[in-house]
Amino acid sequence: MPFRRLEDLALRGKRVFVRVDFNVPLDRTGHITDDTRILAALPTLRYASERGARLVLASHLGRPKGPDPALSLAPVARRLGEQLGCPVPLAPDCVGPEVERLVAGLKPGEMLLLENLRFHKQEEENDPQFARALAALADVYVNDAFGTAHRAHASTEGMVAHVPEAAAGLLMQRELDYLGRALAAPQRPFIAVLGGAKVSDKIGVIRHLLSKVDELLIGGAMAFTFLKAQGHEVGRSRVEADKIGLAAALLGEEAATRKLRLPADHVVAERPEPGVATQVVPTGQIPPGLMGLDIGPETAARYATTIRGARTVVWNGPMGVFEVPLFRSGTLAVARALAEVQGLTVVGGGDSVAALTEMGLADKVSHVSTGGGASLEYLEGRALPGVVALERKG
Repeated sequence: MPFRRLEDLALRGKRVFVRVDFNVPLDRTGHITDDTRILAALPTLRYASERGARLVLASHLGRPKGPDPALSLAPVARRLGEQLGCPVPLAPDCVGPEVERLVAGLKPGEMLLLENLRFHKQEEENDPQFARALAALADVYVNDAFGTAHRAHASTEGMVAHVPEAAAGLLMQRELDYLGRALAAPQRPFIAVLGGAKVSDKIGVIRHLLSKVDELLIGGAMAFTFLKAQGHEVGRSRVEADKIGLAAALLGEEAATRKLRLPADHVVAERPEPGVATQVVPTGQIPPGLMGLDIGPETAARYATTIRGARTVVWNGPMGVFEVPLFRSGTLAVARALAEVQGLTVVGGGDSVAALTEMGLADKVSHVSTGGGASLEYLEGRALPGVVALERKG
C-alpha cells in the first residue's frame, strides 16, 4: 500500500489523533443497539495504547445541525471504556482551549474521546481553519475510519496535510487489503453478488465489477428495474422508472450479456409484511396486484451453486426484504453458500452481515466490511479522499 501503516510509527509519548468510526445506532433512550464499529476499532486503540501513545479519538455520530445532546458521544465513551476495561473521558468539544488542556494532560497509554465532530458544520465543509485546529491536537494522525474514507471532511482529509506524520490504522489496512485483493488479483472464478433496492445506488459498482468478475448475480428490488427493461411483467414490484433506460443500456453491453445473472423466479405477495399470503412465480409472470419480495427457490439454488464453486466472492446487499422473515430465504441461502467457499470472501452491507451473524457464520468468511458507502465507492473503482490523503502524506 502506498502509505504508512500504524506499525511504521514510533508512538511512545506522542499525541496520536485517531479518526475512528463510532457512528453507531442508538435507540430512543440513547443506548447503543449495535457496537460493531466500536469493537472493530479496539485492535488499533490497544496497539497504540500499549506502545505508550497519548490517544486522542475523534468521530462523528449522526447528522446533527449543531450541538445536540441526543447525538453526544457520551454513550460511546461509556461503552468503549467497558470494552477496554478503563475509563475513557469525553471532552466537552473537539476543538478549543479546554480540549487542548485535556489533551496536554494525557499520560502515555491514556485516551480521550472528543465530542461529536459534526457539532461543527466546518467538519463536513472541510474548513481549512477547523482542519488546522484539529491538527494542532496531534503529533501523529491515524485514520482507522474506513467507513468515512469516501468523505473529504476536515477530520478525514483536510487535517492530514497539517500533521507531522500520518498512517492507516489496523482496521483501515484490513479493509483495503481484502477489498484490494478481491479486485486486483482475484482467484477465479470470481463472483459478485449484489442486492438491495436501487439500481441507482449500484449502477457504477455493477459496471465496474462486470469488467472484473466471471459472473455477477443480482437480487433484491433492483432486479426488477432490469427485468422491466427486458420487457418482463413485474406487477407492483419496486421499479425505478427513470432508470429503466440506463438499465437497458447496461444490459446491452457485451460484458453484461455474458456475465450478468437475473432471478428466474420470485417470492411474491401483496405487501412486505409478516403473515401475508405468498407464492412463487417465474420471472415475467408476477400478477398485476403482487410484488416480488425475495428471489425464489430456483434462483436461490442456482446462485448458491455458483457461489460454492467460486474462489473469490464479494457480496453486498440482501436478496429480498430481509427484515421480514417471510422474505429472507434467498439472503440466507446466499449466506450459507458463502460460508462454504474455499477462497476469499468479502461481505458488506447491513443486511448481508446480519444474515451471516444470525446464522452464526460471520467467522466463516474472510472479511466483513464496516465500510458501507465507502465499500461501494471502492468497488466502483473510485478514489477515496481519506485514503488519497494518506497516500499524499507518504
